[in-house]
Amino acid sequence: MENTQPTSTRPITRRTFIFLSSVAAGGLAFSGCVRPRPRRISPNEKLNIGVVGAAGKGASDTDHCASENIVALCDVDEAYAAGQIKKYPKARFYRDWRKMLEQEKSLDAVIISAPDHLHGIVAATAIRMGKHVYCQKPLTQTVYEARLLRKLAREYRVVTQMGNQGSAEDGLRRAVECIQAGLIGQVREVHVWSNRPIWPQGMGRPPGEDPVPPTLDWDLWLGPAPWRPYKRDVYHPFNWRGWQDFGTGALGDMACHTANMPFRALKLGYPTEVEAWSSGMNKESFPLKSRIRFQFPAREGLAPVTFWWYDGGNPLKDNPYRHDGNNKPPREVTADVEAMMGTVPGSGCILIGDKGVLFSPDDYGARFFLKLKGEKEMVDGQKHEAVRAIPQTIERNRFEGDADRRQHLEWIAACKGNGRCYSDFEIAAYLTEIILLGCVALQVGKRLEWDGPNMRAKNAPEAAQYIKRTYRKGWEI
Repeated sequence: MENTQPTSTRPITRRTFIFLSSVAAGGLAFSGCVRPRPRRISPNEKLNIGVVGAAGKGASDTDHCASENIVALCDVDEAYAAGQIKKYPKARFYRDWRKMLEQEKSLDAVIISAPDHLHGIVAATAIRMGKHVYCQKPLTQTVYEARLLRKLAREYRVVTQMGNQGSAEDGLRRAVECIQAGLIGQVREVHVWSNRPIWPQGMGRPPGEDPVPPTLDWDLWLGPAPWRPYKRDVYHPFNWRGWQDFGTGALGDMACHTANMPFRALKLGYPTEVEAWSSGMNKESFPLKSRIRFQFPAREGLAPVTFWWYDGGNPLKDNPYRHDGNNKPPREVTADVEAMMGTVPGSGCILIGDKGVLFSPDDYGARFFLKLKGEKEMVDGQKHEAVRAIPQTIERNRFEGDADRRQHLEWIAACKGNGRCYSDFEIAAYLTEIILLGCVALQVGKRLEWDGPNMRAKNAPEAAQYIKRTYRKGWEI
């Protein structure tokens, strides 16, 4: 049945329609055939920043950039964003990000902390206007959108950063150096696991609908996703991550963190095969438990790699949509970790090389442990004698604070022409694109033979609907 729901709860003016059409066309209407470019900003000036998704993670994203001018806050739920509206009284508030981008002529940069399904369209629009972009992970909801943002960031020469804050950690960058120096030899297996989802998954769509709170613009929250009725506490403000129309499940949420270090260290390009197993997939939500295999070919003198992902677990007796966290790599893979820690942590990453094993026990790759051939146990990577001999080849983040703050400050400095971002869209979009293939494999339900350059599954044409979504009318990217 054709969707007869309105594309906006507030009419779009003719001026706004023309504005959005010109942006969608690639920004050519702004200045003849010249693409908009970012304003040149000196280190002594302040960026003018607008925030899309001001509440939730957007609150800390904004606070980490409070040294700059926060000129506009946007959130579809005014009540949810009330704390930030009060904290930044000089910032103008919007519900509709499109109106914010149209009316705030002074904006230099945009922070995007809305749900996953909005990342691509907001980021693409902002970039086409010549705005620098900081976008939360996963960078996009679909493979197509990730590749598009990578292309646009190059064309418009804007400064970009994805919010996988572990990229700012010295430990992660040191682990990359050690692996690329050959410390553990050729790596042929990688195992990454997560304690996510920490939200419900594996359920069908609930029947009926609830009244939309007066402070929430539900149509704007849906954005490019298919229309569906509002249900209280089912999608907004947090549990959207488990729904296929809005989130990317445990894999999309966490692999941008936990797979970041091995992806960089092993120079993983496009996989040739992706295959997924799960506790059961439906058309609405991601499964409660999944295991995914990515097969990467030889590249740049490096051996082929089999990359394994694990998330979730078996359903709890009192809640079939919550899990026990038992889905982890085989015991023979984690034996050294268990011997060192007494248990296998809820999340982690293990790289198995010809000369040894490297293990990172957290989501960000901030710490790592080594066990080289002939050694009896794992040793802290910062204290291992072999690590000290490896030269530093990657520039460190020079800012103070926790990893999240440091990553934001790195982006601000780069917007002012001082350095570059370690997780810019050139690499973050690539990482996101590869990760999201796991979601596609889950949705298609069979092994994918992947043709990376042409962005298609050679053996599964039905995968196309998940590689590039069908956008709701009026919300095309």
